[in-house]
Amino acid sequence: MISQPQPAVIEKSPYNEVAQREGVKLTFQPFMRIEGVSLKEFRSQRTEILDYSAVIFTSRTTIDNFFRICEEARVNVPETMKYICITEAVALYLQKYIVYRKRKIFFADGKFDNFMELILKHKTEKFILALAEPHNPEIPQTLEKLGLNFRSLVFAHTVSTDLSGMNIRDYDLLVFYSPNEISSLVSQFGTEDIPMIAVLGENTAKAAVEAGLKIYSKAPAPGVPNIAQAVLMLMDAANKGEELTPIEFSHSHKAENFIKAQEAKPVKRSRAKRKPAEESETEKKGTK
Repeated sequence: MISQPQPAVIEKSPYNEVAQREGVKLTFQPFMRIEGVSLKEFRSQRTEILDYSAVIFTSRTTIDNFFRICEEARVNVPETMKYICITEAVALYLQKYIVYRKRKIFFADGKFDNFMELILKHKTEKFILALAEPHNPEIPQTLEKLGLNFRSLVFAHTVSTDLSGMNIRDYDLLVFYSPNEISSLVSQFGTEDIPMIAVLGENTAKAAVEAGLKIYSKAPAPGVPNIAQAVLMLMDAANKGEELTPIEFSHSHKAENFIKAQEAKPVKRSRAKRKPAEESETEKKGTK
């Protein structure tokens, strides 16, 4: 069972290879759904979008709801607005709402450190961090520790799908994509006799471990670029008769490590600050 919506074209899904090669039955069942905040809820956050010069996006969902709120509030977003996106795919999604080539759009490669470095390149901006609630606190906490001028704004809520008609224990493997999905699983089915779990991302793995669940496959990992590949490797091991054991997981503390790395960097002195000292040294030599 995959905790995602059914792909529009299954043949183009990475799971098609899993189904074809292993002859297994796939069930696509979303554990969460997104509900955008109302205009009244947004206004209760008491923030004017036009007071800011850049927006940080980490998902397509927040893009959809950011522009929906702008339309409902009759906010005309200027062409000078900068958009900082966590991946190229998220950045390209902006084409749904703006003329891409005419805007100031920047994107990282999905890695936390690279995303933070990208934001720091624009540190003089006033940022809106567009969020869906609940959210991973690492990004806002890091921005705060870096002393950036930003405001976290909630544009959507993630809520659990009602799965009361499903028997989760009919499946051999469950694939999860986010910590919220793990929370939905535990709240509706508990943690006893849960099938094997495969997860995408460190935060999902962390949520599963903290809930007392055992992880049997995880992506990304060395040689495992995506979760479908991780599932295939797990099935290959099972077909060979290998013993399947839970994998060890240790959280990398990305935010803490990034802040420490920034603090360890030597402070660059500008030429303007160095000049008086250099002139003073020259004057001393002249006096002598």
